[in-house]
Amino acid sequence: MISVEEFTEQLAAEFEDVEPNTISPDSNYRDIKNWSSMYALIIIVFIDANFDVQLNADNLKNTHTVRDLYTLVCEKMKS
Repeated sequence: MISVEEFTEQLAAEFEDVEPNTISPDSNYRDIKNWSSMYALIIIVFIDANFDVQLNADNLKNTHTVRDLYTLVCEKMKS
């Protein structure tokens, strides 16, 4: 698995209207400018495509930061 920093960089690159380096592992991803359900779908697709891990809405409801997402993906990859 990649580092949390690399995960954060790759995830941030998925959001076209987010400036690079404005998201850190401890950023609350829901605080992203113009947050909407579209961003949630982008996160779900990004994680599925890059890590072969399927997330659902409940998974996202239980996470807040990018680090939380990273931890969840790592846990799901182990199971």
